[in-house]
Amino acid sequence: MFQCLVSHGLFCRCSLKKIFTMNEKIKRLLSQGEGLSTEFKACVNGISNSVYETVCAFLNTRGGDILLGINDNSKIVGISKEYISTIKQDFANSVNNSSKLAPTFCLNIEEVLIDDKLVLHIFVPESSQVHRCSSRIFIRNNSGDFDITDKNQEVSNLYLRKQSSYSENKIFPFADFTDLRIDLINKAKQMAINQSKNHPWQNMLDMDILKAANLYQRDPFTGQEGFTLAGILLFGKDTLIAAAAPAFRIDLIKRVDNPDRYDDRVDLRTNLIEVYERTIEFVNKHLPDPFYLEKYHRISLRDTIFREVVANMIVHKEYLGGEPTRLIIERDKVFTENSNRPYIHGVVSLSNLISHPKNPNIAKVFRQIGRVEELGSGVRKLYRFCKAYCGHNTVISDDNLFKFVLLVDFFNKYTPHDTPHDTPHDGDRERVILTFCKVPKTRNEIQDYIKIKDREYFRKFILNPLVKVGKLSLTMPDKPKSKNQKYISK
Repeated sequence: MFQCLVSHGLFCRCSLKKIFTMNEKIKRLLSQGEGLSTEFKACVNGISNSVYETVCAFLNTRGGDILLGINDNSKIVGISKEYISTIKQDFANSVNNSSKLAPTFCLNIEEVLIDDKLVLHIFVPESSQVHRCSSRIFIRNNSGDFDITDKNQEVSNLYLRKQSSYSENKIFPFADFTDLRIDLINKAKQMAINQSKNHPWQNMLDMDILKAANLYQRDPFTGQEGFTLAGILLFGKDTLIAAAAPAFRIDLIKRVDNPDRYDDRVDLRTNLIEVYERTIEFVNKHLPDPFYLEKYHRISLRDTIFREVVANMIVHKEYLGGEPTRLIIERDKVFTENSNRPYIHGVVSLSNLISHPKNPNIAKVFRQIGRVEELGSGVRKLYRFCKAYCGHNTVISDDNLFKFVLLVDFFNKYTPHDTPHDTPHDGDRERVILTFCKVPKTRNEIQDYIKIKDREYFRKFILNPLVKVGKLSLTMPDKPKSKNQKYISK
């Protein structure tokens, strides 16, 4: 499989895991066939106009996946390699062209190789706006796209559903561009380009980016236009955020040693870009990152889990609700809670999971800058990795408060020599070090490779024991403290 991918010149080793995951997803979609959230198009040598009608219908309904290079019988016909770049460019131009799709919507299109045939995948989230394709309004029903433009009652119902469902769309007509932080817009733009070097934002002006992301809107009923609550929360100055959402607050608390009060506390009332970063910093400061291998590669369980947790806190919050969002670390559990408009009204499981963000425009921006993956994948990751992290499965509930609860007991396990970032030596870690040191490595190289930050802990409890039992040898045994000293496995 890998040799085949490389021979086509499409992928590199660093993206192999993602390729396999996408490959599995597409095979699953093919087995399920077309439906409310899945559409197949042949598009062997060009992209048809019906693709944009489906994009419009998915945006207006529940979102979905479009596969190009698949015929109506779920057979893989593939797309000719010479047309790939043209199709991708035509698609990017069209979804960012208001005469084709209005409002415009930034979408990614991915190449996947299945059975030696190229397929293009487009994931379309549900939008909080009503979209038109070539001035027509489409919705999805079963496995078809339906034009409802001339059905006044259905159009009115669609607008009312969108407006009542998403408080992030509230327009603030007197907010000015000077009330926004240009540095944050530029930062988000660069982050998006880092995700995709041909990202549409690359050649767009700041205001055009905000409009394309539906962060500046015009209400077709009242004629009001201006920046939305989503735009203000993402890029607004703190004074504007406080005026638009006075109850907005993120409360980060650690109360392990002092359960009656707290050991550490951070009160965030700033933009969502920096809220995400500072929340991750708080988690990294106070929670351990145990050594964990998956198929011979170390992954950070803490980062994998809590990047999803923090992203969910932001994407699913009801920002006009009175309750602050909380992330609390206690001796026996870590939990989050935030105001919410529930869909499930109970415990979230893989069987009842709904890939439905409460703030689609905020979710879309976070997806463009690489902080949210495909909707629903975060919950699947949490159920997959939480038990490996702390020995317990997570509990996620979708009610008036959206809650994540993870039972933990690692605060009772540390010795004075341990750090919050490291767990004691184990056989997996030893095997990784010995494999890594088949070519001589310095102490710093080994320490960085296994991501141990405490130099004294690493030397005393990991490196020296391996040298003492003869599993690692010094390349300069007569100068054990030399700055050029390296270690090699036997």
